[in-house]
This record gives sequence, structure tokens and C-alpha cells, in this order.
Amino acid sequence: MPASPSPIPSPPSLRPPSAFRRFIAIDWSGARGRRYAGIAVAECGPGDAPPRLVDGPGGWWSRTAVHDWLRSELARQPALVGIDCAFSLPFAVAARSLRDRAPTVFELWDAVEEVCAGEPDFGGAPFTTHALHGAGFWHRGPQPDWYDDPHRATEMACRADGLGHPQSPYKLIGSKQVGKGALAGMRVLRALRAALAGRMAVWPFEEPAAGMSAAVEIYPRLFLKRTGFGQRKIRDGGDLDEALRRLGSRPLERSGAVSDHDSDALVSAAGLRRLAAWPAAWAPPGLGETARRQEGWIFGVGLEPAPPGAAGPRRREGLFSERPDML
Repeated sequence: MPASPSPIPSPPSLRPPSAFRRFIAIDWSGARGRRYAGIAVAECGPGDAPPRLVDGPGGWWSRTAVHDWLRSELARQPALVGIDCAFSLPFAVAARSLRDRAPTVFELWDAVEEVCAGEPDFGGAPFTTHALHGAGFWHRGPQPDWYDDPHRATEMACRADGLGHPQSPYKLIGSKQVGKGALAGMRVLRALRAALAGRMAVWPFEEPAAGMSAAVEIYPRLFLKRTGFGQRKIRDGGDLDEALRRLGSRPLERSGAVSDHDSDALVSAAGLRRLAAWPAAWAPPGLGETARRQEGWIFGVGLEPAPPGAAGPRRREGLFSERPDML
């Protein structure tokens, strides 16, 4: 069992910018194919009821099925939706290929859609090999001399927080690559934003108003680290219940093995519910103009400044603890 994190007092009685009655977390995939074992969807309501898995059509999710389900569900009831993919690219590289476009995330999404429109199931792979836009991607072999491993500010803040080391979307090498999943996610977000105009905001590029849904970028490792599980995945029902308990949720009481995709979605749904009530999560200190207009931000990262003179990873306590009465 992981060590318990140290609790600190409850947060101040401030209100977040929008109240949600439903919290949806999606473990994502950028693979090519018709359906994917790597996609999992979980949701929970307010309070402490345990999250539940949502089954895809025929027991499997495709990206198209996720889009269609979200479009229908968010039209029916506002929700906070967390998706485990980068909502943008490091603009130090991406802006080079936008040329005469305005250097904003929405212009990047338009460029991705123009290049990838013929790719089925919201695939994003053609963008990575495009003559103009694909110039910054490292595809194979030893690291090229020109590749400088570009990262967004939020990914660097994640590292500084001691929450892990998110891969650069431009590194398409190895099992942890995230670039194609990010591009597929951008296509889905663009389509949802158009279909749900005025009813869904994509944070932090847009501020959610009362009664609107919001989509936020999540990093499941954040929730696992904050609940004391370190770098290891949760693949056991007992560990899953312990993580949920530390997020203020009642247990699922699920015995035996659980896939890490399912556990990431379930823990993230409970974590979203906890974070949504914390006003600082919506306005972290590092959220500057570049993040708001171009690169985005991982929800829950960088909530406190580093103490003066501090060395090594910054300390983060209090949002998640074993006491369900503490946020």
C-alpha cells in the first residue's frame, strides 16, 4: 500500500468559475484502427459516489464513438470533461508552420483538420508527415541533431511539481509517444466545439460560464502521484479503492485485476470532481498568455509557486489526502 500524503487544512471558501454536476474522464489513444483497448471512459456525479466505467458501443470505444457520445451527453447536461491528451503543441515549433495564420490554438486546430480531414476516426497521423507542418517531428532512429525536444510550459511545470515527465508531442519514438493522440484529440475538440457552440468551453483557451460544459486536459499520473502511488500503475481493485478513498470517493469494491486504462479513467474522474471545486485550479500562477492563447495547460498542475530558495521538485500537498473532508 502506498504511503499516505500529508494533509493540510481545507481550502479557502472561494467558488470556482462554474459549477458542474457531472465529471467525465477519458483515457485516450492516438493509434490507427477501428477501435482501441486503450480508450476508457469513466464518470461520476457530485458528492462521494464512486465513479463508474461507461461502456463503448459493442464494448469498445473508437474516437468517433467518444465524440458522438460526448456530443449527445453534453447537449443534454453540462459536464466537466477531462481528456488525457495534449490540447496543443509547443508553439516555439508549431508557429513556424502557421505562417500567415493568427498564432492561436484554434488556428492550429484548423491546420490539423485541413491536413487530416481524410483520415478516418479523427486520426492525426498525416499532420506529422506533412511537408510543412511535419518538419518538427522526430519519427525514427537516433535523435537528430536538429531535434531539441520542445515542451510546453505546462509540461515543464509538471516536471517541476515532481508529477512525472510528460513526453514532447514532437517525439514520435517509443511506447510513450503522445503526439498522434494529441492531434486526434485536437480534431475531436474542434468538432465538439463547433457542434456545441456556446455550450462548451475548452479551458484555458476559453473560460466556462455558468451552465456550460468545459473540456480540460488531464494527466492521470498527477492524480496517482497525489494519492501516493508514485510512478506505478493501478492494476488491482484494492489499490483502486484506496486511491478513490484518498480522493474523497466511496470505493467501487471491485475485486481482482483492473486494466490500467480503466483505473486511469476512474481515478481521473474522481480527481476531476475534487479539483473542480478548488478555485486555484482554474487560475494557476504559471498560466500566462502563451498558455491561454496557444499551448494550453494541464488541469491541476502548478497550483502553488515554489518557495524562495527551494531546490528540487516543488512540494504539493493538500489537494489530495486520505481524509475525505479535505480537498
